Amino acid sequence: MSKITKSNQSKWYVLVILTTVYAFNFIDRQILVILAEPIKADLGLSDTQLGLLTGLAFAALYVTMGLPIARLADKGNRKNIVAASLTLWSLMTAISGTVTSFFQLLLARIGVGIGEAGGSPPSHSIISDYFPPKKRATALAIYSMGIYIGILLGFVIGGVIAKLYGWRITFYAIGIPGILLAIILYFTIKEPIKGQSDAIGTSDQTPKLAEVIKTLFGSKSFVFAALGAGFIAFGTYGFGNFMPSFLQRVHGMDIASAGYALGLIFGVGGGVGTFLGGYFADRYGKKDVRWHLWIIMITGFAGYIPFAMAIFSGDVNWVLAMTFLAVFLLAFNLAPVIAVTHSLVNARMRAFASSILFLILNLIGLGLGPLAMGYLSDLLTPNYGDLSLRWAFCIIFLSGSIATVFFGLAAKNYKEDLKRIQHNNDY
Repeated sequence: MSKITKSNQSKWYVLVILTTVYAFNFIDRQILVILAEPIKADLGLSDTQLGLLTGLAFAALYVTMGLPIARLADKGNRKNIVAASLTLWSLMTAISGTVTSFFQLLLARIGVGIGEAGGSPPSHSIISDYFPPKKRATALAIYSMGIYIGILLGFVIGGVIAKLYGWRITFYAIGIPGILLAIILYFTIKEPIKGQSDAIGTSDQTPKLAEVIKTLFGSKSFVFAALGAGFIAFGTYGFGNFMPSFLQRVHGMDIASAGYALGLIFGVGGGVGTFLGGYFADRYGKKDVRWHLWIIMITGFAGYIPFAMAIFSGDVNWVLAMTFLAVFLLAFNLAPVIAVTHSLVNARMRAFASSILFLILNLIGLGLGPLAMGYLSDLLTPNYGDLSLRWAFCIIFLSGSIATVFFGLAAKNYKEDLKRIQHNNDY
């Protein structure tokens, strides 16, 4: 009995630490969003450049470096990779406070992207080794709440520090604590045995790269689910990265007020939505595994109704309330999609499988969402002025419709893909 209790304590401690690391990941990733307006004024940037800095510049290195790092994680010590990655992206965040030009800030953001590439895929793999399949979506949902905890802290703390001390000091204050967390992780987390929570034994030999790719892209449900998550992320990153600017330009909020409001909206609404997405996927997935995808298809489509109400309202309180509801509903998707991905591969493929998922998700979402939004805003500014962002946001309704179709197709193929994977494992 004592061994079981100790094991439970161990896995929950690991989950808390990795979730905290993920929160730091998003604090450092999203801090530039709340600082966009003062940085734009100080460095003379355009909305397109802001979209590049908060989106494609970060995503390009984040997704490409994620593949070899994840491959290394499937072969070696994942804990050490996460600790080293956390140290690097925290250091590059602090360095961002020293830049004097767009190009220097671009290089710093690329450095943050390289560091953060080694965060999530190894962490996903570790969590899947500590938690069995029937509890995996919930555990991954708790981990994924780190996104919204990070956004909450980044927006609130970043907005307050920026108002009091300026945007440069904000980068220092956000970056340095991550290095201390990396030290705690390195000395207190143990590397689990790969596949220890799976019913089927796992070979000690890491599958060849071609085998992993064939397994993933041979599963229609993975391809469609990843594309669906990508188009959901296109919308959430697009409006999320420009929402502070939208509130400041259109509704006259100051940077601290916008940061506080959006921090609570994304932190609480997104965090609760993420947890419930994983919880309901596990609960209803016991009856029919396709509920992992049906749930996020329904909530994803529904989320764009309050979003429309938010961007076209003239009442700032209504804007914030409807944004909260939209964020809550759109946050359901991530944990079930990761759980679906991990269910289609064996334990020594999971870090790489997560990196492939994040490659698709972030190229479409983080890479193109903010960039498209910034470009459209610049294009519409001569005719609409400060209201250009409102009309640029409308592209999100198209991306949301596409995501709904992809999630439906993923659900249609999921049972068949699982049977095929199970059959292959039996031989």
